[in-house]
Amino acid sequence: MSFTLPDLPYAHDALGPTMSKETLEFHHDKHHLAYVNNLNNLIKGTEWEGKSLEEVVKGSHGKNPGVFNNAGQHYNHIHFWKWMKPHGGGSIPGKLEKAIVDGLGSVEKAKEEFIQAGVTQFGSGWAWLAVKDGKVIVSKTPNGENPLVHGATPILGVDVWEHSYYIDYRNRRPDYLKAFVDSLVNWDHVAELYDAAVK
Repeated sequence: MSFTLPDLPYAHDALGPTMSKETLEFHHDKHHLAYVNNLNNLIKGTEWEGKSLEEVVKGSHGKNPGVFNNAGQHYNHIHFWKWMKPHGGGSIPGKLEKAIVDGLGSVEKAKEEFIQAGVTQFGSGWAWLAVKDGKVIVSKTPNGENPLVHGATPILGVDVWEHSYYIDYRNRRPDYLKAFVDSLVNWDHVAELYDAAVK
């Protein structure tokens, strides 16, 4: 059973002007596809073949950097496309909003910390909202790493590799992160992941 590139849940031009058609064509059709192809080639005939993506991510961490990086990026991107929607942002479902306030003080503070995590992630990586020990936390990780390998469950992530924003924002990573939070986040999907994480 090999891994496959999922279709985008919307048209390539559906997130404009916040995220352009050109960005999605490169980011989804080329970068994400490369992670999938690399991962499938790297796991052929190994202990990881036939395992779930989550098992590969957790099991290869610290043991096989090639497998881990590509599996991590495939996992992160599968969710990344669903974490965005046309005309996103806006209000947060009640139960999730309460959890964010409980864990981080306020929705505004949570958004600020999330954006700051992305701004201060040196080089390539991700910023996260995750659930750890039943609480919502903000974290950041380098490269393809994610909260799964730190005992937490990711419920929202933003890609801060340059290929995710350079076409649209050049070197203005803070502007990209603010636009992501204000105009792209699919809070309904985040709420579903939160509910699953605390079950």
